[in-house]
Amino acid sequence: MDLTQAKKRIEELRKEIEYNNHLYYDQDAPQLDDFVYDALTRELKQLEADFPELITKDSPTQKVGGTPSGRFPKVTHAVKMESLQDAFSLQELRDFDQRVRGEVIQPRYVVESKIDGLSVSLEYENGQFVRGSTRGDGVVGEDVTANLAVIEDVPKKLENAPEFLEVRGEVYMPRSAFEQLVEEQELSDKQPFKNPRNAAAGSLRQKDSKITATRGLSLFVFNVQQIRGKELHSHKESLDYLTGLGFPVSPDYQAFDTIEEAIARIDAIGAQRGALEYDIDGAVVKVDDFIQRQQLGSTNKFPRWAVAFKYPPEEKQTQLLEIDITVGRTGVLTPTAVFQPVQLAGTTVSRAILHNEDYIRQLGICLGDTIVVRKAGDIIPEVVSVAAHAEGATPYEMPTTCPSCGSLAVHLEEESALRCVNPECPAQALRNIIHFASRNAMNIDGLGKAVAAQLVEKGYVQSAADLYTLTKEQLLELEKFKDKSAENLLNALEQSKNNNLDKLLFGLGIRNIGEKAAALLAEHFGSMKALQQASQEQIEELDGFGSVMAQSVVAFFSKEGTADLLNRLEQSGLNLEWKGEKKGTALTGLTIVVTGTLPSLSRSEAEALIVQNGGKASGSVSKKTSYVLAGEAAGSKLTKAQQLGVPVIDEAQFMEMIKE
Repeated sequence: MDLTQAKKRIEELRKEIEYNNHLYYDQDAPQLDDFVYDALTRELKQLEADFPELITKDSPTQKVGGTPSGRFPKVTHAVKMESLQDAFSLQELRDFDQRVRGEVIQPRYVVESKIDGLSVSLEYENGQFVRGSTRGDGVVGEDVTANLAVIEDVPKKLENAPEFLEVRGEVYMPRSAFEQLVEEQELSDKQPFKNPRNAAAGSLRQKDSKITATRGLSLFVFNVQQIRGKELHSHKESLDYLTGLGFPVSPDYQAFDTIEEAIARIDAIGAQRGALEYDIDGAVVKVDDFIQRQQLGSTNKFPRWAVAFKYPPEEKQTQLLEIDITVGRTGVLTPTAVFQPVQLAGTTVSRAILHNEDYIRQLGICLGDTIVVRKAGDIIPEVVSVAAHAEGATPYEMPTTCPSCGSLAVHLEEESALRCVNPECPAQALRNIIHFASRNAMNIDGLGKAVAAQLVEKGYVQSAADLYTLTKEQLLELEKFKDKSAENLLNALEQSKNNNLDKLLFGLGIRNIGEKAAALLAEHFGSMKALQQASQEQIEELDGFGSVMAQSVVAFFSKEGTADLLNRLEQSGLNLEWKGEKKGTALTGLTIVVTGTLPSLSRSEAEALIVQNGGKASGSVSKKTSYVLAGEAAGSKLTKAQQLGVPVIDEAQFMEMIKE
């Protein structure tokens, strides 16, 4: 490869890696498996090693982690939170050992599991927890003190503590908590987190710490960043000391005198990783002695005294026995592969989701095939490929009817998914009820998935309207229900009748209509009756509505059964009118983007004021943007506004605009 070719490939790799870094660190929504991402990074490193003149300071190989989001106040780390150099073979570990021994005499190594979560810093003054932050880019992170404080494993007060202590740890989500969260998300037809690491990161970076508190997060501490009032000489000594203070420390850490002993320990950790309650993606080898660490130093990105060995994803071949079809809340038919059980990452696996018909065709799957399966992130089983077709096998075809009610299954608007369009389909009833009762919809306290499942199973509830005919006697037949819990649920149902129209619209589960769209519909049309009579053209006139959303609304109200459902809800006393304040006109025709941290308004409050005054609150800057409302730590949106010449205003100017 010549210099020109190398430069082109390096630019391609940097662009792809930066994009996936943003998804992983900033959005908690990665698209690439770790192994694929690691391969791209290794290719970039090799090219930069071969062509050092092409290395730049902004290359992802020279930077750590992600960027602070602006959702939280920034924290500048007094001690840089470095990343680790990765190793993918045992020979690379031995090479690391040779480099270390070239600089220091008789190094001792500590081996510990590499927990797959979100790296955080915890600061204590005289034993009192005073601040917690994320790693961010290693130099600047986010202040998430309130959210860390609701995690049970985070010590709030240390006994016999030093004057000042800063430790580094990893917030993670135990597998049991992750599986429960995914189940709840799937039942509510929400996009589930892909793996525990993303679930932990997304849960810790919630603006509402009450949500964080419900997610079952845990913590392992693995390093002392700073300490005053106590002298420590080695890593193992520091971990022993932290254990004595009451921290949950990186589990089963051990010290070894040779790299071969360390490798044996890494193999042992790898053999048991599937049986652990937490997710790990490798093992870490660290030089134990702190003076030797100072001698070895660090690069711009990595310490030279540590290396992380990454385990490859485990794949197994097995025979596909059948494909099971389930029906979701919106009628989507989801295929699941059922195969001969295999051991993957320490557990027995016999099922894996196949996503949709296009995915099955792409892999060329036939019943009886020998398929290759693995666990994405060592958690979620997936079919990777077909190793061999069965003799005389024919490509699998999705059913043309709903397996639950027998109605015709169809593709709508060129979707890849098949849907059952029968509104009375029993398979959709449970998920519809759970969504209707959820916090962002009708917020019916006490009506969770377990209660909803019993109500549907007993035949008491098939639609949202049935909820408002429930009796105390029926509720007392449910498992774990007593007089008080029955009365509480009936009171919650009664209270929900007063919800504003937008909550009801969202709760009805109209396809393609989220919370914001439901609010716009409710505010614009003012009543359920007016919306029922609206044409597609009238709905499309709403700012942000396109033909697909408008068609979904019209299709919902024209469905057989919808009119009866709404009549029953009205007869039960539910509010079908918009009760909000009338929009102002100060910002009519203006599109405003909010970015950064404002002095007194949260981003959501500012966006609500924009909408309430007739404007459009947008999430991205373009030539059509009228103003950018910028606060402190405004990032790329402010930069783009300046490049495009979009006027930038502060909170005071914004409040002046809507004053009248």
